[in-house]
Amino acid sequence: MTINSPVEFQDAFDIIVVGAGHSGCEAALASARLGRRTLMLTLNLDKIAWQPCNPAVGGPAKSQLTHEVDALGGEIGKMADRTYLQKRILNSSRGPAVWALRAQTDKREYAAVMKEIVENQANLTIREGMVTDLVLGKNDEVIGVQTYFGTCFATKAVVLTTGTFLGGRIWVGNKSMEAGRAGEFAAIGLTDTLNQLGFETGRLKTGTPARVDRRSVDYSKMEIQPYDEELRWFSFDPEVWVAREQMNCYLTRTTAETHKLIRDNLHLSPVYGGWVDAKGPRYCPSIEDKIVRFADKESHQIFIEPEGRDIPELYIQGFSTGLPENLQLAMLHSLPGLEHCAMLRPAYAVEYDFLPATQCYPTLMTKKIEGLFSAGQINGTTGYEEAAAQGIVAGINAARFAQGKEMIVFPREESYLGTLIDDLCTKDLREPYRMLTSRSEYRLILRSDNADRRLTPMGREIGLISDRRWQLYCDKQANIAAEKERLYETRIKEKDEVGMAIAEATNQKIKGSITLADLLRRPGFHYADLAKYGLDNSDLNQAETEGAEIDIKYSGYIKRQQIQIEQIARHSKRKLPADLDYFAIDTLSMEAREKLSKVQPLTIGQASRIGGVNPADVNALLIYLEIDRRVKV
Repeated sequence: MTINSPVEFQDAFDIIVVGAGHSGCEAALASARLGRRTLMLTLNLDKIAWQPCNPAVGGPAKSQLTHEVDALGGEIGKMADRTYLQKRILNSSRGPAVWALRAQTDKREYAAVMKEIVENQANLTIREGMVTDLVLGKNDEVIGVQTYFGTCFATKAVVLTTGTFLGGRIWVGNKSMEAGRAGEFAAIGLTDTLNQLGFETGRLKTGTPARVDRRSVDYSKMEIQPYDEELRWFSFDPEVWVAREQMNCYLTRTTAETHKLIRDNLHLSPVYGGWVDAKGPRYCPSIEDKIVRFADKESHQIFIEPEGRDIPELYIQGFSTGLPENLQLAMLHSLPGLEHCAMLRPAYAVEYDFLPATQCYPTLMTKKIEGLFSAGQINGTTGYEEAAAQGIVAGINAARFAQGKEMIVFPREESYLGTLIDDLCTKDLREPYRMLTSRSEYRLILRSDNADRRLTPMGREIGLISDRRWQLYCDKQANIAAEKERLYETRIKEKDEVGMAIAEATNQKIKGSITLADLLRRPGFHYADLAKYGLDNSDLNQAETEGAEIDIKYSGYIKRQQIQIEQIARHSKRKLPADLDYFAIDTLSMEAREKLSKVQPLTIGQASRIGGVNPADVNALLIYLEIDRRVKV
């Protein structure tokens, strides 16, 4: 139940963060670093920033989110750089817009380091406790929380980051138990509170594969997935860059025996057996879903990845399942290299309650309750990176709300982080949302390499970027600008020794003379090639030379996309009145009226991205606003 009557508060805080996963940690750290007295409540102090699924950070689009959180002053990128077991650049043969750094991390070390960071953060208090109720003020604004055992804490804002724990239930075959993840309690009571307040809640599903003992695996039957010799970093802060010994990952595949075992026993899985009907993540399906949806495929890739440097457990990526435990071992034994493996932890599916984020503003504050924010999997996302991105935004805005400052909306054209939140708050999503590069129409300019250029000035203005980080940023941008100027101004001549050598090596003639910038624009020619002829600037680091090269090589495409963004922005940033009665606009389709009334978009751009609102509806809305403006004039 929600509490409106006077209560006795044990203590008072500016911000209370419920949950201590990747979203909760970023939210609590951001709030505390902005000077707000913050309390982070968690079910288990020993599981702060735990990685219950694959202990990895990054990958396509997710690496961009990680870089962006770091650019704002967050922690997830630093954590990955401090605790990595392996690093690789994915999509390296393609353009920089889709380059993706991925790090396999040590899950115990990751959690231990983050625990140390939050425990030593000024203005941040950490405590075990299960929040079951919200305390509301006379205007139904949030003024506190109550835990399961009855303790109440006063606050100006609450951030819910409950992950898979809200009403969590795990399944192995037809056996189930209440749990947020294996071995840990579910969070109960809060869903009832949210429903009583008029929030819509739903159920989603995810899962995790079995873990096996690496000492029982035959790697000789697998394909090595090596690490990159040249290290790359998520964080823009060189202070956390430490070279570490890396480990290999491995690749195996499902077999005909695997597929037969699964097909013969589909009826024993929670979903196909009919015990669970919650939607699972489309882009990270269970092995049962893969066999059913891609029945024509003879095999599927399975990645064998370490969970820690001193941990015997291997993560069997791509082999998530909810089938009974005895079948899981037979399935594992059907994989090349795992014929005699020992299973240390069984796989399981987990279903949990979520709060469709169309009930939130793009600030991540809920529309129904002032001062109540939500972030992470409770908003219908999947992945540590998506959670961390929402967490830092919710933490920033909760702190600003508590201070009476204007909250911040991150536009989708300026970050993947903004794209993520805009999608969540605009689209009626009924399955776990995963960030993909294809979700951003502006991905050419929303690259990993320029995340600091796009967001660090905002982080500085907000108050999350230290003087030292700001000076590093300013020096880097100055170096890139100076190097670009040098590359545009420096010319080599056709008949010079260097010019002739480059023409011969590239099989492309130099007519008269050419600038170094024009050389970089040539396909297949890179800054590293300049170094071969002594034409580089050896005083610059990799990030600086790469930034200069990308700006020059893709300048035409970047300029074209920026013009496109400016054209779209003319209409898309136009604000919509908060009290606009969409049902009164009879030129809108009925579906559009219903969807617009439900989402209550802030701008024309947000309205245009709502499912069921077509271009004709947007045009009708613009005409209505213009007529209304003229009448009022």
